[in-house]
Amino acid sequence: MSDLLQMVGRRRSHSKVTAQVPIHDELLPLVAVAARVADHGALRPWRLIELRGDARHRLGEAMVEAAGLTGAEAARLAVKPLRAELLIAVVASRRESETVADWEQDAAAAGVAHMLSLLLAAQGWGVMWRSGPLVRTQPVHDAHGLAASEVLLGWLYVGGVPADAKPGVRQAIDPADFLSAI
Repeated sequence: MSDLLQMVGRRRSHSKVTAQVPIHDELLPLVAVAARVADHGALRPWRLIELRGDARHRLGEAMVEAAGLTGAEAARLAVKPLRAELLIAVVASRRESETVADWEQDAAAAGVAHMLSLLLAAQGWGVMWRSGPLVRTQPVHDAHGLAASEVLLGWLYVGGVPADAKPGVRQAIDPADFLSAI
């Protein structure tokens, strides 16, 4: 099996990561490679936003506002963006197009996010893509400074892989059950 197949086959989501994170300049070459995903019309209908430091706190506040929570429930929700020192917001930045539907543009943005998560994992970083019902709310939209044509797809939570991290376990599939011909 090739190195690429082995690397992708070992990929797992890391729900807990350490405080160590890649710096902006380390992300740039990974984003350049992630941009090679399939993109009908070469529209590049996506963008990524780094959230570090106070930006994560502001996101937590926006999530609380969107959920309409107070007290202990609000406090639990507000700290969710603090589970990693780096969040990368994945944004579908839809372009006007007569030939490329919104769903195709969203798929290209999701492809960039998945490719970036694979590239980060290959560099030794722990990554987990998180979303949820608050992703498409107005307070969260506003917290990211998104345009009307943009849709937040979620966040990549990025950090170091804890020393006690266990290998990912996924039930094996029979690929024949998922690949057919007509």
